[in-house]
Amino acid sequence: MIEAEGVGFAYGDLDVLRDAGLCAERGETVGLIGPNGSGKTTMLRLLYRALVPAEGVVRLDGQPAEALRPRELARRAAVVVQESASEVPITVADMVLLGRAPHRPSFAGSSAEDHRVAAAALERVGVRHLADRVVAALSGGERQRVLIARAIAQQADHLLLDEPTNHLDIRYQHEVLGLVRALPVTSVVVLHDLNLAARYCDRAVLLDGGRVAAEGPVDAVLRPEVLEPVYGIGVRRVDDDGLAQLVFRPAAAAAAAAARPEAS
Repeated sequence: MIEAEGVGFAYGDLDVLRDAGLCAERGETVGLIGPNGSGKTTMLRLLYRALVPAEGVVRLDGQPAEALRPRELARRAAVVVQESASEVPITVADMVLLGRAPHRPSFAGSSAEDHRVAAAALERVGVRHLADRVVAALSGGERQRVLIARAIAQQADHLLLDEPTNHLDIRYQHEVLGLVRALPVTSVVVLHDLNLAARYCDRAVLLDGGRVAAEGPVDAVLRPEVLEPVYGIGVRRVDDDGLAQLVFRPAAAAAAAAARPEAS
């Protein structure tokens, strides 16, 4: 389980998060959603201690994250952030082996077990055939799979992802999130696409202006009456075989439609 309780953070005089929190139970996939500037990425960074909250506490399985040494934290929480293609000519195999660093002594080389775990991670995400390729030469979808393979090789119980579908086409968006959802870990994922959140998340935390506007099962959060005040756009919900799908239209168009007299 990963928790944030009453956390606050500011960049200088700019408050980004105020008395915010979330809880991802063991094995859940929790979507962190909200408009641009609502504090999603900052919240995620607080969860893996890239940032330190000015107030509140972050816990991993009940233990304050601040009490964990960096190596121990890396063994328990793996992170997939938005990364540009590296100019360093590192191969896919070597990139995934970086995920084994928390499990070996400092300055020690990769063991046979490290290579076995890395190969299994590549196999799991379907890119073992790319092991000898240079990461910078991969497509966006392939690169995201490699980053997830690195996280899997880390063998952590918690997975934190910042917009893993950014810049991916529709097919890769669904493949990447389907892969994340199938992993036996507790995941928190920052998402902009609410329909992807509806399909692949168990619960959602909706941020607005640095505060939690709503949280709970996705079916309860992804409703027009909850989303419209936060996003400032008209929302219509369609249920397709029990799966919520959202249709959006600008607020002005929604107001005009509502004011239009009904046809006789």
